[in-house]
Amino acid sequence: MNRRECRPAVQLTGEVSAGAAIAPAALCEAGVGHMLAGRNLDAQLCAEQALAADPNHADALHLMGLLLLDAKQYDHAVDWFSRAIRRDPKPLYLTNLGTALLAQSRFEEALQVFDKALQLKSDDAELWTNLGRALVEAGRPADAILTFQQALRLDPQHWDAARRSALLLLDLERYEEAINHFELCEGLRPNQAPVRQAHTVAVQKLAVSLNDLRRFEEAVVVGRRAYALDPANADICNLIGSCLQSLCRDEESLPWLEKAIELQPSHLGALYNKARAFRQLRRFNEAVAVYFRMGQLIPDSYLIDRHIEHIHLLTGNFEAGWARREAQWKAAVLPVYCPRFDQPIWLGEEPIEGKTLLIYADEGLGDTIHFARYVPMVAARGARVILVVDAPLQSLLSALPGVSLCLLKSSPKSTCPAFDMYSPICGLPLAFPRSLDAIPSGTPYLPPPEQSRVQTWEDRLGSHDKLRVGLAWSGNPAHDNDHNRSIPLQMFSDLLDADATFVSLKKDPNPTDKPALQKSGIVDLTAHLTDFAETAALVSCLDLVITVDTSVAHLAGALAQPTWILLPHTPDYRWLLDRDDSPWYPTAKLFRQDKRRDYGIVLQRVRDELEARIAAFSPAAPR
Repeated sequence: MNRRECRPAVQLTGEVSAGAAIAPAALCEAGVGHMLAGRNLDAQLCAEQALAADPNHADALHLMGLLLLDAKQYDHAVDWFSRAIRRDPKPLYLTNLGTALLAQSRFEEALQVFDKALQLKSDDAELWTNLGRALVEAGRPADAILTFQQALRLDPQHWDAARRSALLLLDLERYEEAINHFELCEGLRPNQAPVRQAHTVAVQKLAVSLNDLRRFEEAVVVGRRAYALDPANADICNLIGSCLQSLCRDEESLPWLEKAIELQPSHLGALYNKARAFRQLRRFNEAVAVYFRMGQLIPDSYLIDRHIEHIHLLTGNFEAGWARREAQWKAAVLPVYCPRFDQPIWLGEEPIEGKTLLIYADEGLGDTIHFARYVPMVAARGARVILVVDAPLQSLLSALPGVSLCLLKSSPKSTCPAFDMYSPICGLPLAFPRSLDAIPSGTPYLPPPEQSRVQTWEDRLGSHDKLRVGLAWSGNPAHDNDHNRSIPLQMFSDLLDADATFVSLKKDPNPTDKPALQKSGIVDLTAHLTDFAETAALVSCLDLVITVDTSVAHLAGALAQPTWILLPHTPDYRWLLDRDDSPWYPTAKLFRQDKRRDYGIVLQRVRDELEARIAAFSPAAPR
């Protein structure tokens, strides 16, 4: 504690005249003046003279304690303060005793002393602030905040209590509260550089936190406040641009991303987001140019090559797209999704008759279902196939034609038989003709669901007197493009009053969709969907599946079920551009956003076609 914080209870009123009999109180007053001026030896002499005249003079005892505290002789300071308190338990004496105890890490004793001071003078904001400081030292920041708040209630102008509250709230990631206190500090003492810097950090972190919570509108508002505080910060500009993209406002995001790149030309996040904005706006050449610029900063990047590859495939240039994928897999650096095995990788060039080939599911569940069509084609070349997949797909794909053994990714390596070569499942197209017209589109290519499972689902669903429509309105929220592909369930309200039986295919819906689901009348039996074999059995009981671009779309299409897929304006590469059919899934129909990117318009088209389906429906005979 500095000298200002250790101020005595008396004030200096004048000089002591030479040769006069000096009272202890006057000596203490003179001693305090010397101490405040940095003349500690003179101050000590005054205290000793006062104690010679009155050994129990409380202010003199306290002054000796202050001098020893300043000299960091904490044990002796505690003794002198304690003696002063025994004579007169003033709150100031108790505060300084608590400070000496804190310096010795005697936290509980210090807190008891500060608490006693407050019992004597509970309306003193400074005492509450002192207790808060002690609680911080004792490692109790949440309790310290409460004491600083009390100090501010007693004295709303107490800058130090506001500052300390703000810093603690920032450390505890209570960003909105921290910002309120930083703003109070700014109002009380403007342009305090450390406080302003911490304030900026708090606003930035709040914006990041709101973005992580997917509260994008709020994140943009707070991000603009952060930019006003620190306009030269490229990360803030990129954050605002990213949040605007998550709100499907890609055109609006571009100036922010360009500002970030202007401030920091090698800002990979901003470059990536700029390329993504160009892609969503279908400005594909500009997107590729940005990806090439990123490639100069991080050569041999698998992810950059993959994005360029996807643009080629999306625009129908399959030869260039698959060629780029082949080059990626032949490169020394493989994607993180697929482990490197000691055996050589197979991309279709070497003969595999009589060989054992391990096929590893290297991307998501939907990707695995999508590319599983190639597995029987590989086996037809004479290979023994070991398929390694995620747990939800094992039961479904174990019966896939040509699969000799289906293992889990989590299986110990010791359980895997010896194999000669391996291939990522997403690399299998490289072994076959690569043109758009050569896509193997025969469906169903998945094994039919077990009849016993199907009957169980028929029993659960009950009478089949109306068109049964399966719904999957959203995908994995962690997906990079989920903000474009998923649809809030509330938007389906005009569809759900159609005369059909709607059945949920969405396992573990987002919390924001649960209230709408409960009111919707949708049949929700998803608790029984333990894996994709169960989902396949349920889908086979339906007349139509309506889904966004998620694994359900691939499953229903692979089972040759009538499937309507709702797509964003710029979709995943598999759905190509501006067509309502799919070369991958002949039973699928594509319903696309136009450049307005409004799913409400899409759902109205779906409603119109659904009414026609309902009108043509005839109740199914019991199975």
